[in-house]
Amino acid sequence: MAKAKKINPIGTPNRVVEEFAMPYIPVPKQGLPQVAEFTYRKFKKIADKVPFTQTEWAGILHLSERTLQRYAKNNSSFEGIYTDRILQLQELIDIGLATFTSSDSFYQWLKKDKTVMGQVLNFHSLSSARGIQETIHQLARIQQGIYA
Repeated sequence: MAKAKKINPIGTPNRVVEEFAMPYIPVPKQGLPQVAEFTYRKFKKIADKVPFTQTEWAGILHLSERTLQRYAKNNSSFEGIYTDRILQLQELIDIGLATFTSSDSFYQWLKKDKTVMGQVLNFHSLSSARGIQETIHQLARIQQGIYA
């Protein structure tokens, strides 16, 4: 007597698909790529381009002034979240310095309130990633001759 095939609700025979399972092989720690260290010295090269105070830098980076001073004293490496923010600010600073005649005029522009597409941009906007990006977009508009 033949075996009865199992039939699923839609009337076709059930088929089993087997997938090949990859074995889990742990990677030794020394095999992982290392993220480049972003030291205070690298940050200082960026910070020296603009006349921001240490208090302003601390506020933008969401650090206390004392913590920023410790980074300076030990030439410590910043954690990834701070490194990302610093690199975003570096992009902003480079575009700002290319747009304005001096770092002082760029700084004064950042300090003024600007209403752009229904939102206010100013120095406090630099405390968020979105604010930095919106400021970069506004600088690009200025470079293109679009004063919104």
